[in-house]
Amino acid sequence: MSLQAHLGELHAKHKALEAELADAINHPASSDAEIAELKRKKLKIKDEISRLEHQHAA
Repeated sequence: MSLQAHLGELHAKHKALEAELADAINHPASSDAEIAELKRKKLKIKDEISRLEHQHAA
């Protein structure tokens, strides 16, 4: 898989997690642990995107 394809996939996952997180926040049955896990996953993907973009730029 090319770097650009991988980055595109990561951006898509990040956007999907963002939507899932917004739904969880607006849904009263969502637990704090579930919301925290979604935030952790989203941040992990964002960090990987940043790392790959930084490596690519160097």
